[in-house]
Amino acid sequence: MPDRDAVARTTAARLLVTIQDVLAAQDVVNVVVTGGTVGIGTLAEVAASPLAGDVDWTSVHVWWGDERFVPAGDPDRNEGQAQSAMLAALPLPEENIHRMGASSEHDTAEAAAEAYRAAITAAGDPAWDVLMLGLGPDGHVASLFRGHPSYTDGGPAAYAVHNSPKPPPTRVTLSLDSIRRARRVWVIAAGAEKAASVASCVHGDETFPGAAARGTDETLWIIDAAAATAI
Repeated sequence: MPDRDAVARTTAARLLVTIQDVLAAQDVVNVVVTGGTVGIGTLAEVAASPLAGDVDWTSVHVWWGDERFVPAGDPDRNEGQAQSAMLAALPLPEENIHRMGASSEHDTAEAAAEAYRAAITAAGDPAWDVLMLGLGPDGHVASLFRGHPSYTDGGPAAYAVHNSPKPPPTRVTLSLDSIRRARRVWVIAAGAEKAASVASCVHGDETFPGAAARGTDETLWIIDAAAATAI
C-alpha cells in the first residue's frame, strides 16, 4: 500500500466486512483494537465508512490489547482516542465496550489487570474474532517489549507492565497467550522507521514480540510501501 492512510482505509474496510461475515455465523463478534497513529486512523475510517451502517453494533464487543495506566481522560489513554475516533460515532452499547482500567479507578496496574481478567472471564473467555496490533519501531506489540520482562516473563491473560521502555512507564497488556488465542491477528504498520522491525518479524525472529503474535486461523500483516522496504 502506498502510505499510512491507505493502510488505515484498507484495514477499516477489511474489519467491517469481517465483522459482517462473523455475525452471519455467530451471535457476537469480539474485536480487539489498538492505539497508535495507524490504529486510531483505522478506527476513524471505520466510523466514516458507509459500510458501518450495515453492521449490527449491538452484537459487537470492543476490547483493548493494552492501555496506559494513567488517569481517565488523560490524552495518553488509548480508549479516549478510540472514543473520539470511532466509539462515539457508532451505536455501540456501553456494556459492549470493555475498557482497561485507569489509574483514577484502580490503585495499582495489577488491580486494573485483575479487573480486566475478570471481564474476560465474565464474557466467556472469548477467542478474539479479530485482534489488531500496531507495531512499534522496536518491534513491540501491545505492551510487550523486546528483551523486557513484559515479554520475556509473560503472565496471565492480562497483566501489569512496569518500567516500559516507551512512556508512560506503567501499563496493562494482554499476554502473548491471550493474543495467540485470537482467530485473526492483524499487525498494521506504516513508515520507514518500522521497516527493519517489520523485516525481522516477517522473517520469524521471535525475539521481536511482533513475530510471535499470530492467530489460530489467520495472521495478516497490513503495511505500507515504506514499512516493506527491508523485507
